[in-house]
Amino acid sequence: MAKLPFKLPIFRGEGKNTPQHKAPQKPVPRLKMFFFIVDWDKAEIISRVFEEEHVRFHFISKGRGTASSEIHDLLGIGSTDKAVILCVEQEVLVRVLLKEVRKKLGFHTPGAGIAFIIPLSGINTPLLRVFKESIHKNEKIADTIEGETMAAEKKTEAVINNDLIIAVINHGYSEDFMNVAREAGASGGTVVHARGLAHAGPVKFFGISVQEEREIVLVLTSREKKLPIMEAVSRSCGITTKAEGLIFSLPVEKVMGLNLE
Repeated sequence: MAKLPFKLPIFRGEGKNTPQHKAPQKPVPRLKMFFFIVDWDKAEIISRVFEEEHVRFHFISKGRGTASSEIHDLLGIGSTDKAVILCVEQEVLVRVLLKEVRKKLGFHTPGAGIAFIIPLSGINTPLLRVFKESIHKNEKIADTIEGETMAAEKKTEAVINNDLIIAVINHGYSEDFMNVAREAGASGGTVVHARGLAHAGPVKFFGISVQEEREIVLVLTSREKKLPIMEAVSRSCGITTKAEGLIFSLPVEKVMGLNLE
């Protein structure tokens, strides 16, 4: 073995005959983003479930449903005012959270809502550290995370059957957007009012001035309908139209009606 041009430091308790042990690395948790869309008056129920299950943070936005009347009962989106609730948690807590939310909302309550899950591709280090620490504080999670991770790694792209189409459009164009989306195969959607934040003055995107007042349209659809819907709404409400829409999609791993067992 070649001689090193420097001396390796020897720390207390170490010597030539002392075996060096590396600290075991903590497993990296698989994180998911949960979407819950429920009637506005049910948002507090889900918040209480999150508190009881020690969910670290969640966000609630007020929106309005756009589904046609014939599918209200199917998707549980019967009223106009909606709560769009987002949270990030470990994959192993998916079943726990859904079970508790369904129990509190009532398994067969009409209009209970819908939930779906989107995989995360990245997260900043401080947040990841919080989730890593929690694995060791919760023995149940620590025992199951290895098996859950191995099972998840066997999943392939083919098992993803649904997508979430997200469109950020100028205020006042959501009705036109949804009319075109329905003609292309969409069942319905949820609209959330938003405001763009950027430099002072009109926002410029691809050289086009964008309004500050915006609407975010969420359309959950099957994978085979995604492309026709996106092509249709891009033609009518895309970036070069008066709606100045930014349209993209995300894969959805699981879709669950909250009023179903």
